[in-house]
Amino acid sequence: MHICIDTRGAKLYAGTGIGTYTARLMENIMSIDNQNRYTFFWPEDGYNFLLDRDNINVTLFGEKNKRFWDEAFLPSQVAKSKANVFHLPQNGLGLPRIKYCSYVVTVHDLIPYTMPETCGKSYLDKFVDQMPYILEASDAVITVSEYSKQDIIKYFNISPDKIKVTYLAAESKFKLMDKNEALDFMRLKYNYTNKYILYLGGFSPRKNVDGLLEAYSSVYKELPDHYDLVMLGASKDNHYELAKRINDLGISDRVVLTGYVPYEHLPYFYNCASLFVYPSFYEGFGLPPLEAMTCGTPTITSNVTSIPEIVQDGAITINPQNNSLLAETIYKVLTDSEFRNDLIEKALRRAYAFSWKKTAIETIKVYNEIK
Repeated sequence: MHICIDTRGAKLYAGTGIGTYTARLMENIMSIDNQNRYTFFWPEDGYNFLLDRDNINVTLFGEKNKRFWDEAFLPSQVAKSKANVFHLPQNGLGLPRIKYCSYVVTVHDLIPYTMPETCGKSYLDKFVDQMPYILEASDAVITVSEYSKQDIIKYFNISPDKIKVTYLAAESKFKLMDKNEALDFMRLKYNYTNKYILYLGGFSPRKNVDGLLEAYSSVYKELPDHYDLVMLGASKDNHYELAKRINDLGISDRVVLTGYVPYEHLPYFYNCASLFVYPSFYEGFGLPPLEAMTCGTPTITSNVTSIPEIVQDGAITINPQNNSLLAETIYKVLTDSEFRNDLIEKALRRAYAFSWKKTAIETIKVYNEIK
């Protein structure tokens, strides 16, 4: 069987959920499947790691004039490849309008439908315009949680049998580390030695960063030790509003905005954190809580959308609208050692039920079912 996969997201969207999904899926397919032939679409340079496999071909795409590459070059390459299956992992956006083979798309979530106010206009318009065709033209739709599957069924007239759920996983580098080794890394690389509560994720309204800041501002003085709030990631367009909110709450000296942090450093931040908090309003899957749990970091997250399905008893789940309850739960985790240790044990047990190898195996099974 010959399978084409648009793997460009692994590079172009690195650090996002879609980028991580595409990269880990590609890597694990390469490691386990020697039977099928693959063509990976890849943007410009950095593809040398793909060249040592006899069953992998690489078709290069440019990064400028994206419309040409998406609307003209990609369909022509799918047609030329004479593949049995073409898989588009980034929500199916840009799926060719002519059917050249069996199509598989991964639709991670329907946020443009469920929370349109949190999306940029360009992305929102493109998503809403293309999604009806994408779901109709696809022979199989992969999504990342049962919750997202039900959202797709809710908004579109599509058979449940057409939608396959393949869970994501934390990459192998996210693991319980020697605490002293992790602390030494933070001290030497970032000159940072304080205890801290960690947040990692985007800064759009649906991530509920405001709720976290308010909860932290109401509880940090009550904690038995000094705990900063460390927030990883580039806030980009939201930076002014975020900084103003932090200043208005009087916690500027306690909140650390790191900006961009290299992906390979994230396991150290998780391992050194006393607590990870992720109070998102909506997730199609929600990878950061699972990464934190895999590192043995006590985790508080939301009890809405897909998140309880993923974390189960491996994290504390609360109503993300209730900032007072979030503050109380932060206090309990950081002051009750027996409760915290029990949570760590449950987190590790739940997190290791997921693996990217399993995701790749289940994805290849989808290819075989529709070829």
